[in-house]
Amino acid sequence: MSSDMRVIYPPHPNPSTPKYQLPAGSCDAHFHIFGPPEKFPYGPTRVYIPPAAPLEHYLNLMEVLGLDRGVVVTPNAHSFDNAVSLDAIARSGGRLRGVIKANETFSADDFKRLHDGGIRGVRFNLIAANNGVVDIPMFETVIERMAPLGWSVTFHCLAAELMDNADWLRGLGIPTIIDHFGRVGFAGGIGQAGFQCLLGLMKSDHMWAKISCAERLTALGPPYEDAVPFAKALLDIAPERLLWGTDWPHTQRFKPGQQPDDGDLVDLIPIMAPDQAMRQTILVDNPAKLFWSD
Repeated sequence: MSSDMRVIYPPHPNPSTPKYQLPAGSCDAHFHIFGPPEKFPYGPTRVYIPPAAPLEHYLNLMEVLGLDRGVVVTPNAHSFDNAVSLDAIARSGGRLRGVIKANETFSADDFKRLHDGGIRGVRFNLIAANNGVVDIPMFETVIERMAPLGWSVTFHCLAAELMDNADWLRGLGIPTIIDHFGRVGFAGGIGQAGFQCLLGLMKSDHMWAKISCAERLTALGPPYEDAVPFAKALLDIAPERLLWGTDWPHTQRFKPGQQPDDGDLVDLIPIMAPDQAMRQTILVDNPAKLFWSD
């Protein structure tokens, strides 16, 4: 672990109440809990030092934004120790489900115990700068062991990894989620190869995508309206397989002013998806189907 590891900024301390009122049952399908490290130590493979972002703070955010449900995603900073996510689910009163980090050391019995704790998916990080790897045999081992539980698999990757592995992703037999618009920069427009690859993948019935992280991908800044053509392109193909999330607490921000206001991210939703029925599908029906179907 590097001794000069950078320390990230905490999330926005005073997120605004959004103008857009979320429909009942709305779900934040992608957020993280960090620590507190005294109770849940950070892992040795992390590439930054995060401030604590505990469950109590996230529950407060849910109240401010008007969220009823959430899917906690074990962050890279906690490595393969998923205790922080399991604890959040256990203390959420049924409002949370989870997606974990896993590798070939996890057995089928491990996945069954995690399922009992509210876990409903595995997320793989393919981004080398975040200590991610592209390890198809490991991915396939994990998928084979957890597939009988009805879980989904999520991939966090940049355009290069998405395009390199598109044929393999197209052949998977379980719900397969691509994070954050495929991590394409909005400045490149919807015609860029990585996003066109994502659009092509979304024509397969098992492929899902998250219209999240606009604040990281934008070239314009808030209110992030350069996300709109990307969201529209995905909505035109498969609104029934899209998810939305905050990505709270917005890691890897290293300078003042970089942290987004989560109220702004909620107010982007009706701009990306002007149709009320589509918003109901994305915010309520889709996450319920994927994470609460049992």
